[in-house]
Amino acid sequence: MNSSFRIYGLQTGIITIGDSIAEHVVAAAGKTCNGFKDGDILVLAETAVATAEGNVIALSTIAPSEQAQELAARYQMDPRTVEVVLRESDSIVGGIPGFLLCMKHGTLLPNAGVDASNAPLGCVTPLPENPDHSAHTIKHAIEDKTGARIGVIIADSRTHAMRRGCSGVAIGNAGITAVIDDRGRNDLFGRKLAVTQRAVADNIASAAELVMGEADECIPAAIIRGLGMPIGDQTGIESIAAEECLFMGVFRKNTSSP
Repeated sequence: MNSSFRIYGLQTGIITIGDSIAEHVVAAAGKTCNGFKDGDILVLAETAVATAEGNVIALSTIAPSEQAQELAARYQMDPRTVEVVLRESDSIVGGIPGFLLCMKHGTLLPNAGVDASNAPLGCVTPLPENPDHSAHTIKHAIEDKTGARIGVIIADSRTHAMRRGCSGVAIGNAGITAVIDDRGRNDLFGRKLAVTQRAVADNIASAAELVMGEADECIPAAIIRGLGMPIGDQTGIESIAAEECLFMGVFRKNTSSP
């Protein structure tokens, strides 16, 4: 992996239901950085991908269940939004005013990824139904159009324990190794690394979000160029079981204590 790289934000205009993400980003890349090159890594905002795929829910169509109404009253939320969160979640772990902490596909995240930001008025967007499949499809569509071999990451924004603000996290991946295992390498003083695994896809997502923004920038994509990561056909992002997670392990231990 190289010691420096460039990031190009791609201004695409507003993405709407049924749009081709590949067409939007190929056109934007042509204007911004002379098109796609071999080795480029494209980072896409999950809201743009979900919207293009039609995964947009009008709250006016949602009838909240009794459970949704109870949770909405407890956590000061719109019952309709809570109902969507319940449908998208595998389980509800807890919450604070305005947010439910959920498990979804082996990942801990607020509101199961359901977001009203950058969604049409009166609507929310859940996460793409299968982010890895979305990344794989978009990767091959762009490669077919441009001839360039690229990686694609679908990114979301997440908070971190005891830290203010949010940063990027990869939820879908195609074409690169998402986690690099450094165990067995020597540190500066010759000691063997025992646990270090680098979340490369998450780090790339965070770097891209510096230029993508979270508000009205209309930059739902970015190209990372010059990083020097090998491009292949691998997909997916490795996760761990809840009992192996430091935060979830401690949380479960404390909540189960008498």
